[in-house]
This record gives sequence, structure tokens and C-alpha cells, in this order.
Amino acid sequence: MKTLYLGSLLLLMTASTLRGQNGPDSSAHSAQFITVEKDVKLEVLDWGGTGRALIFLSGLGNTAHIFDQLAPTFTAKYHVYGITRRGYGNSSKPAPAVANYTADRLGDDVLAVIAALNPNRPVLVGHSIAGEELSSIASRHPEKIAGLIYLDAAAPFAFYDRTRGDWMLDLLALKQQIDALQAGAVIDQKLVQQMLVSTASLQRNLQELNQRLALMPPPAPPPPPPIGLAIRFGEQKYTHIPVPTLAIFACPHNFDPMFRTASDAKNAMIANDRASCTAQSEAFQAGVPSAHVVRLPNADHYVFYSNEAEVLREMNLFLEKLPAS
Repeated sequence: MKTLYLGSLLLLMTASTLRGQNGPDSSAHSAQFITVEKDVKLEVLDWGGTGRALIFLSGLGNTAHIFDQLAPTFTAKYHVYGITRRGYGNSSKPAPAVANYTADRLGDDVLAVIAALNPNRPVLVGHSIAGEELSSIASRHPEKIAGLIYLDAAAPFAFYDRTRGDWMLDLLALKQQIDALQAGAVIDQKLVQQMLVSTASLQRNLQELNQRLALMPPPAPPPPPPIGLAIRFGEQKYTHIPVPTLAIFACPHNFDPMFRTASDAKNAMIANDRASCTAQSEAFQAGVPSAHVVRLPNADHYVFYSNEAEVLREMNLFLEKLPAS
């Protein structure tokens, strides 16, 4: 049975069910603001260090300070930065229109920061929704980066598996096709076939989403705030990642914060998540043959908190194997 990848659901959970938030401003760093677009500046943290640049990108709703604990551990060998994406923290907050927060727009923000900092082909490290920014940059400008590290971030918004689909991306594809019809597109066989594919995949994945939501304990998670919704509705399909890659999956995820006691629902959720994250990680490995894929069982979505030692080990091994710039 085809299964829905949990990563999309985790982005919708309430903060109390997740391990991390923005983190304390607890490590030594400097901060600057870099203009990435007219009237849009991003806060960029600099933890210092020398050597190849590492640039950390946070998950949905977080700022670069989420890495205050992790980032300084790399400064002995690398120059470490963190970017707070538009819409959050001290960065500029454009109106929550989808056009201001598409995956490629957010990827362009990171490229603008790279151009301003002028490091020689940095490595990008992204958590959760930042996976879309990593994939956006790698698919369009692989020459500008030396590698990618996905921290439970290689979800469908970072790598779309055509055989399984994804409810949000299929919904967006169908919406684009409906918008094209409304704008006057010719109703030809090609368009109808595209809509049939989108509809079938969307229906299948919505049915599985409904089953998954039925297993989750109350209360139902609230929707993301407007900027979060704009980011979610700005997701794009990426299938080509032609750079050295490390992808760390929490697989299956730790559901203890959601289910305080053992239950049939918890066991069902774990079994479903194990199947879905395994399928997504296998699809990622098949689609990005050069990638090194690591599965950390019973890890939090914030894998760099719950499994810091394993994450550090895998990241250092990956970084050490990269060719010199």
C-alpha cells in the first residue's frame, strides 16, 4: 500500500508536539542583515571559524538561532553561518502572498546571501522545510554549492516521488491546471490527462491523510499562520539533485510527545510512519544515487537535538569526504 510521508504532517503539528523551537540566543556569534530583494533583508548569523563555509537553514517557523547549540561544534574546521528566512525573526516580513514565498523565491534569497558573503562553494545544511530551498538551489545552480545536508528535510517538497505523489504537491498541480482553464487554456487531451493524473494521485493521498489524522490524538493541530501557509502553498516539485548529498531521516519518528502512553493508535501511527519514511528515503536514494541516506529510528523531527551525536558523526564524515574547493 502506498503511504503518506509524515514530514508534511509534522509541519502542521502544534509546537508542543515538537522538540525544538527557536532556541535561546546562547552562543557567541555576530549578526548582519543582507539585502536579498528590494525592501527585503535577512538576518545572517556568523559563528566564525575558518575553512569551507557551512550555511544552516532552519525549519518552518524557526530562526537561525535554532542552531545555537549545533553550529558552534563545526567552527574548528569550517566557517559557519545561519540564515533566518524571510517572514521570521528579525528578517523582513513581506506580505503573506504565495508569490513572496515560493520555494524558488526562498532559494533565491539563499543565493543572494551566498553572493554577498562570497564563500567558495559552501555546503548547505537544512532542517525540515529548508529541504525545498536546498533542492531548489541544487536543481538550478549546482555549480554554486559543494554539497547538501538534509536534516529530516528530504520530504516530498524536497524530492517528489512520481510513483507515490504527495497530497500538497498534487493539490497545487491540480490548482494550476484549473487556473489555466479559467485563464482560457485550450481543453485538449494533454491537459485532461494531466488533470486525471493529478486528481487520482490527490484522491489517493487525501484518503491516506484522512486515515492518518484519525489516528492522531486531539486536539487537531491548528493551521500554520499566514506566512507558513504561503510557504506551504509555494512548494514546488524537485526531482534532480546533482550534487553530493547527505540525507538524514528520522525513521520512524518519535511519537512519545503525541502519545503519552502506549495505545493501538500509537502503534498504528509508528507502523505507518515507518513504511512511509522508508518509502520516501528509498525513493530519494533511487532518485539521487550519489546520496548517502541515513535512517535514525525513533528520532525526533529535530534530529539534531534528539540524536546529536549521530548527526554530528554523519555530518563530519560527509564533510571530510567532499573534494577540496
